[in-house]
Amino acid sequence: MHIGFNHLHSAMRWLIIILLLATIVDSLIRMYRPFKENERKLALFALIAMHIQLLTGLVLYFISPAMRGFFAAGDIMKNSVARFFVVEHLMGMVLAVVLVTIGYSKAKKQAESWAKHKLLFYYYLFAFIIILLSIPWPFRQAGANLGWF
Repeated sequence: MHIGFNHLHSAMRWLIIILLLATIVDSLIRMYRPFKENERKLALFALIAMHIQLLTGLVLYFISPAMRGFFAAGDIMKNSVARFFVVEHLMGMVLAVVLVTIGYSKAKKQAESWAKHKLLFYYYLFAFIIILLSIPWPFRQAGANLGWF
């Protein structure tokens, strides 16, 4: 079960990056055009994918043998890899999900289309930056053994 969730979590990373990037670019391009239903759907799909990713990540947080090893070893804050996964990755991703959720909710309530695009653009962009900083990329010490997928 752990391996399946791990692969799902890794694959969803790319889907979320694509959806967020598409929403950001679309909102930037269409900031001065009327808001269309398909643009709301793109932002909604990104929001849904983010929440699914959060749930799979939380499942991994509690069933992963690596996490159990980190907690059993103690001194999580002294081990940079353990600190990254136990604290930094979790908090960064939760913050990104919160930003996307707030941005989508606020944009939905706006009357003017430019305001919807502006809110989506900024909230999704900040979430995107936090996600890129919180991913255990293979070139970082925390993701050195994980690979690209």
